[in-house]
Amino acid sequence: MENNNNQVTGELKSGNKKQVRLFYCMECEELARKVAAHSQLITLQSINWRSFDDGFPNLFINNAHDIRGQHVAFLASFSSPAVIFEQLSVIYNLPRLFVASFTLVLPFFPTGSFERMEEEGDVATAFTMARILSNIPISRGGPTSVVIYDIHALQERFYFGDHVLPLFETGIPLLKQRLHQLSDADKIVVAFPDDGAWKRFHKLLDHFPTVICTKVREGDKRIVQIKEGNPTGCHVVIVDDLVQSGGTLIECQVLIANTLSYVLFPLVHYNFTLCPDLRLWP
Repeated sequence: MENNNNQVTGELKSGNKKQVRLFYCMECEELARKVAAHSQLITLQSINWRSFDDGFPNLFINNAHDIRGQHVAFLASFSSPAVIFEQLSVIYNLPRLFVASFTLVLPFFPTGSFERMEEEGDVATAFTMARILSNIPISRGGPTSVVIYDIHALQERFYFGDHVLPLFETGIPLLKQRLHQLSDADKIVVAFPDDGAWKRFHKLLDHFPTVICTKVREGDKRIVQIKEGNPTGCHVVIVDDLVQSGGTLIECQVLIANTLSYVLFPLVHYNFTLCPDLRLWP
């Protein structure tokens, strides 16, 4: 009984914080080390990412016996279809090693822009990806927690099955905090390249005036135009919900710069998933 009381007291003093064993894909090694450096509660674990002669994965989870009863997380990057299979093989295996809980951190949901069907024959690949992740085995502690940052559409949570718990996080509060710290925060305008970005984030940035752009067709071309708002004489921060090639952001920047007679530069592009180390003026 005394040992149990000491254990409970120790947990209360530590704020019930859990020790986490963090695995990661090769692409996320630098990010994983930065994350671990911020907390003594995170211990990095390694995987041998090898391949057979035919190119298929030959994987090995190091010190697998040591993670029994531990809280385990995996930092993934589905940057291309070529790397998804090997990471899924690890993701499906980790919860089966008698771990206390399993969390998958997938900062960028790669099929996020293909979540809906507009005509018969369209394939909603976001639904396919959600079904794949929904089949992650449960651990001793229950369903897997899938953490995704700034997903394209919040309704994608309904694509996931009952075997996982999707948790959507956003980096917008970090941006908002940084903007309010600037000496000229009263001269900031947030610009959204389209209605989709406005719908996704405008409630989180309602402390700032906004500019909403829209895309219109002129023949075979799609041209960005200002739909609402006036950024004259202000710093302009362009916030988008999904960035792939960056073409829309560039068009939005050029539009604002060429349309107005006076803009306080720089124009800043913001997407938390792709630009976590964003540096704002000065």
